[in-house]
Amino acid sequence: MKNPFTSIRLFYKETLTELKKASWPSKIELRDSTFVVLIATVILGSYVALIDFSLMNGVELLTSWVR
Repeated sequence: MKNPFTSIRLFYKETLTELKKASWPSKIELRDSTFVVLIATVILGSYVALIDFSLMNGVELLTSWVR
């Protein structure tokens, strides 16, 4: 039977090796990217809220005509 701790140790060692190969952003790049994501989230959220509000009012208008 294979020792599970050997597999865990090997996985941990390989993970650290791969993380050292990765290209990590600088603080400035990270800040700028975070800013872009936040702005995009606000714009997309506003668009979805506007469309939702418009569709809700449109459906209410149509259902008021049917009654």
